[in-house]
Amino acid sequence: MVNMEKKQICQICKKHKKKLDLIPLEMIDVQLLEFIRENFPECSEDGFICKTDLKDIRLKYVEGILKKEKGELTNLENKVLESLREQETIAQNINIEFDKQLTFGEKLSDKLASFGGSWRFIIIFFLLLAIWILINSVSLFNKNFDPYPFILLNLILSCLAAIQAPIIMMSQNRMETKDRIRARNDYLVNLKAELEIRNLNERIDNLLTDQWQRLLEIQKIQMDIMNELVEKNK
Repeated sequence: MVNMEKKQICQICKKHKKKLDLIPLEMIDVQLLEFIRENFPECSEDGFICKTDLKDIRLKYVEGILKKEKGELTNLENKVLESLREQETIAQNINIEFDKQLTFGEKLSDKLASFGGSWRFIIIFFLLLAIWILINSVSLFNKNFDPYPFILLNLILSCLAAIQAPIIMMSQNRMETKDRIRARNDYLVNLKAELEIRNLNERIDNLLTDQWQRLLEIQKIQMDIMNELVEKNK
């Protein structure tokens, strides 16, 4: 009997739960409470709901809000709801996950594109051009392997430009893919953060309401004590 007195019935699952695992329905946010009454009209106003059922109902409530705001939910939004249900983190390190999938050729093209866009490449390139032109401009043993107007040099530069352009485009395409994945991950994190903030605001409102009710009860007790003291003094 002692154990039964310390327990209350959850209005949703109809099971006896400890008071620590229950929350009064009157302390729940008004909009969420209306949602509960729509789906469970048999709930009484002075009843209780267990934390497990409240969590499931809150997820359904959030899902309903998302459907009203965004229409049919996408796979990304369903993934956010699933992470809320399982209490899992959804943020990922995109750089690590993306780099693991790169092939040797893709890594090589990224390094070549990075080197081709650096000052080191520009300096080395101009030094080689200067040496090439200098050697073929000055008669060395009366033999110049590429005399003016440096036709062989022009051919090499054309081949280098033809090869360098697709390598840079390959690297840029992968950067765009990485940016899309990063934007997708940012959307998931931001959406989950927004939903968690809504949930946190609701809990803070419930806490403030509970504290306000307790203060009113304390004030009422104090007024009763003062009235009793006044009557005794009379």
